[in-house]
Amino acid sequence: METSDIIKKVRKIEIKTKSLSNQIFSGRYHSAFKGRGMAFSEVREYQYGDDIRNIDWNVTARFNRPFIKIYEEERELTVMLLIDVSGSNEFGTKVQLKEEMMTEIAAVLAFSAIQNNDKVGVIFFSDIIEKFIPPKKGTTHILRIIRELIDFRPKSQRTGISEGLRFLTNAIKKRCTAFIISDFFDDGFEEALKIANNKHDLVAISVFDERETELPGMGLVKLYNKETDKSVWVNSSNKEVRKNYHNWWLQHQHQLSSIFKRSGVDSAVIRTDEDFVRPLMKLFKIRESRF
Repeated sequence: METSDIIKKVRKIEIKTKSLSNQIFSGRYHSAFKGRGMAFSEVREYQYGDDIRNIDWNVTARFNRPFIKIYEEERELTVMLLIDVSGSNEFGTKVQLKEEMMTEIAAVLAFSAIQNNDKVGVIFFSDIIEKFIPPKKGTTHILRIIRELIDFRPKSQRTGISEGLRFLTNAIKKRCTAFIISDFFDDGFEEALKIANNKHDLVAISVFDERETELPGMGLVKLYNKETDKSVWVNSSNKEVRKNYHNWWLQHQHQLSSIFKRSGVDSAVIRTDEDFVRPLMKLFKIRESRF
């Protein structure tokens, strides 16, 4: 892509996502994620109305009366965006490709973060760590991230979600809020997900295209898998074939939901031809209700 075209796309995404962030997401983002950005301040004696979850049992046992831990909200958080750049995201049949939707979502989250004076960093992953942009503040930094999202070309086409999660766990020492944005066409990442979520506050955003949910009846069609660079002929007129494929999709979604639930990870599912505002707002509201 020519430099002038990249600049135009960056500007277009900036205008759209910055506006959404300013008008809708910024306040919600702060409310939804401030609860994890707390630093220990002191211990004081329990008072009526205090949250019993904050009781310091060691001090309570020592003095034989209840004491609680007092936390102060940290002024700054670190937000990490884990972006899946594997080949399966170069797919879309209606409004936009999955990777384009991921770029817009990442941009909104990034602008929401800097509105709250947070640092933002990015990990691009396939089945390897493709690129790491350390957390920084500022609009210039966010525009660099958007430019990378638009023009980045991975070395590998395959997906390895565990690689991205392991890098996050090892590279970011201080607890952060991390959004992993992917189509989650991968297996065997649950253990890495649990470990990462124990250290950080992890949120999963799953992006899919409507055509991935079922096969249309189009006769004999050639399906190409960019991640494996292999093609297969499928008789899409066969009802049993279409039924089996749709059942696979439902099973895949159920499995993903179960993995997130077991790992204690909040999640949102977003379709490429739908507005991503509603599912993100729903996610934020669920988190707000806990704090």
